Amino acid sequence: MQTGDIIDFDITGIAHGGVFIARHGEDGLVVFVPDTLPGERVRARITQVKKSFARAETLEVLEASPHRVPHIWRQADVSAAPEQRPGGADFGHIALDHQRELKARVLSEAFERFAGGAVEVTVEPASERDSGTGYRTRVGLHVDRDGRVGPYAARSNDVIETADYPLATPAIERAIAALGREREGRIDLVHPADGEVRILRRPAARGRSRGKKDPETVVEIVGGRRFDVDVDGFWQVHREAATALDRVVRDELAKLDAPERAHHLDLYGGVGLFSAALAGHGADSWVTTVESSPRATQHAADNLADLPVEAISARVERFISHLQPTDAISRGITLLDPPRSGAGEQVVRRIAELDPAAVVYVACDPVALARDAGLFRELGYAVRSLRGIDLFPSSHHVEAVAVLTR
Repeated sequence: MQTGDIIDFDITGIAHGGVFIARHGEDGLVVFVPDTLPGERVRARITQVKKSFARAETLEVLEASPHRVPHIWRQADVSAAPEQRPGGADFGHIALDHQRELKARVLSEAFERFAGGAVEVTVEPASERDSGTGYRTRVGLHVDRDGRVGPYAARSNDVIETADYPLATPAIERAIAALGREREGRIDLVHPADGEVRILRRPAARGRSRGKKDPETVVEIVGGRRFDVDVDGFWQVHREAATALDRVVRDELAKLDAPERAHHLDLYGGVGLFSAALAGHGADSWVTTVESSPRATQHAADNLADLPVEAISARVERFISHLQPTDAISRGITLLDPPRSGAGEQVVRRIAELDPAAVVYVACDPVALARDAGLFRELGYAVRSLRGIDLFPSSHHVEAVAVLTR
């Protein structure tokens, strides 16, 4: 097998990252193939060959899965040349229910491989009305040297101009269509609760700095509570995501004991979404939310001023390294929502030393979550429940909430 070879493959499985698995030759070399489905036979071109695996790009579907549907983004369809397919909707050719089955499989297999055993899990929609399109309230586009605006091609840094963007809210899609030629760099579009789309231009080449202004503050609403957040700050991209996560976390907290005078920790707390849920768990209990961004921390303090929540701006690993174990923390819940790379060994070990009654782990990467859950298991915590939430329909990404108890 060499780069450029065109080979027919039978697709046998799915891997983390939005690619599917085929095997080649007597040794069964793993070949990762996008834009396909388990059970399909496809014709693909080899793009990379390593000692233990290879990568390919799908050219043609020879035998289609019954779960294949017309791609939601016509420019990303397998009928387009691979280099012309925009990235970001790598599950757009799969029926929505089956997308969730595949994501559940990825989660379960990650736990089987990295956490000491598979865990039963289903992936639920963010809302009953979710159609898999029109949900993104945050969209990032790129601008090339010629001023063309669009997403990158899949697995590439080439900008693809698109006539539509079906994952975006209709308002953002209209704003994208109205863009002309732009300066090289990046453009972010944000559609907050007030309905007005903000367009943030980030040119690649900047002139002399004239002082950085504070970003605009926009408002999001979850469960009737107002959350201020910087227009360029972190907020979930799905219009129903924050509400769905709040619901799931509150559901899981309701299944746990709620002792009095407990000290809960909300790590990587952002602008305080989960602290609002934790604050009501147990009489005379209180929450410390920890976030590295000073502006997000200030927003959290303001957003939760009516609740027993202390907001601290610090790196999580530094904060908890100096935090002393107490009976109140041991009675409480530690919730963490780390970046895609996960919390990591240092943070997991320190949380276990603090000995909370339960850990609620919100994650956007199945493998990072499973690795950390496996370490928690070694340190005396077992996975009590695992729920997947489809906050990124038509892409391979999936959110998960795991609850671990002593």
